[in-house]
Amino acid sequence: MLNINEGTKAVQFARRIIEEYITQREAPSSDLGQSFQEKQGVFVTLHTCPGHDLRGCIGIPLPVMSLKDAIIESAQSVTHDPRFPPLEGNELDVIIVEVTVLTKPTRIIVKQPKDYPAHIEIGQDGLIIEHGFYKGLLLPQVPVEQAWDKEEYLSHTCMKAGLPPDAWLDNNIKISKFQGQIFTETKPYGPIEEKNLDGSHH
Repeated sequence: MLNINEGTKAVQFARRIIEEYITQREAPSSDLGQSFQEKQGVFVTLHTCPGHDLRGCIGIPLPVMSLKDAIIESAQSVTHDPRFPPLEGNELDVIIVEVTVLTKPTRIIVKQPKDYPAHIEIGQDGLIIEHGFYKGLLLPQVPVEQAWDKEEYLSHTCMKAGLPPDAWLDNNIKISKFQGQIFTETKPYGPIEEKNLDGSHH
């Protein structure tokens, strides 16, 4: 878990990487501290401001590299999320940068697939669904923002993986859950706060 000071550093660092990547100008390096050397999954999300429309969301779901390196990779990649046009320099003043730091995913074990909803907490759990080469992930804040129930959340995670919406009822599906800590700018270049998954702020 990061404290608000570390979360603030994470968001500022992500924004700096985005700016460097787009403008090709290198900023002075910052000392992030020990917690950024730990291996953790992370996602960097961009929203438009005002409007709060999604402008990009890319991440490293598993703790395979240091948090610092995961932020660098995610922040660079989010500038060209394939769902959107590449991010332009003139957008830097009208986007909000959000960083979600993830816990290690744990597989949900059930006797039968229809039991999955009972093991999922909306507003707390992110989901990863895997089946063969298919894999989909939704962050814990997504079902809250979309006002989905547990079955809808499972169905949308299946569709994110390129699977039919009811694929979670298949015995061969592997479903894991994880939690996330969300740190976000309140406005472009503005103060940074930790966001609760119910949408409120600390």
